[in-house]
Amino acid sequence: MSGFKVPFRKGLKSLFLSINPFDMDIQSEKLQLIEWLARLNDTTTFKRFITLKKQQEKDWWDQLSDQEKIEIEEGLAQADRGEVISHKEVMAKYKKWR
Repeated sequence: MSGFKVPFRKGLKSLFLSINPFDMDIQSEKLQLIEWLARLNDTTTFKRFITLKKQQEKDWWDQLSDQEKIEIEEGLAQADRGEVISHKEVMAKYKKWR
């Protein structure tokens, strides 16, 4: 990480926090964008932002591996078949690790 270190004293320990000037610029730009968006009255531009937001969002399911999806689907199928264990039973079984 590029940037500079700022000393921060806490008790007798001296900590150094790395500050990346680029991160500060991004935060400033985000705040300016939020302010601009809050004042925006153009519905066409607003809808374009909503479309962009939806394109950028990823469904957690799509980020899982095929194996993870298979295991989740099997777990759901087991639950549908009534092959479940109550929370109370699980807690009793694993009591020694609490």
